[in-house]
Amino acid sequence: MDRRKKYTQSTLKECLVDLLKQKPITSITVKELCEAADVNRSTFYSHYDNHFDLLEKIGEDVIFDMEQALAEFNFGTERESLQMTERALQYIAEKYDVCEVLLSSHGDMNFKKRVMDLLLPVILKKFNAELHLKGKLSEYIPLLVISGSIAVIERWLENGRQETPEQIAALIHQFTNHGLVGDSPPLR
Repeated sequence: MDRRKKYTQSTLKECLVDLLKQKPITSITVKELCEAADVNRSTFYSHYDNHFDLLEKIGEDVIFDMEQALAEFNFGTERESLQMTERALQYIAEKYDVCEVLLSSHGDMNFKKRVMDLLLPVILKKFNAELHLKGKLSEYIPLLVISGSIAVIERWLENGRQETPEQIAALIHQFTNHGLVGDSPPLR
């Protein structure tokens, strides 16, 4: 892809994220987006079907980056699990604007599900290996862990990332590996 196309796509993505900070995707028009990006509509439509398609592409970029980060780690040890969680939180901090919008009510309602679908096999593998989950309700435990972790990340973003990515990673890691009253050291 040539530089002009990359620049145009990047500009459109940035402008959509900025607009989503103000209002939901359903209240944004392609015309408004094109005006904000200083791009004509035909150029927009040469890249995307509509603004929902653009939002989905933004989410796909984040999911792709997360997949790449997850592939770097082996979850065989608790230490690597913590390192992976820290890396994920560092990425979210770096992509703060995009992640905050995608996880907000103004963003892509399917994004959380896509994140859960990405993380579920990893968490299932970890829990099945360590806890040998069995029983009728065992399928809900990994979902509880993932949805709770996403809720923590959402609140962290809403609060302006007052804690470091490492602190939030430690909190998620503590809960995931030791529960609320585990035997690991208290969080700072």
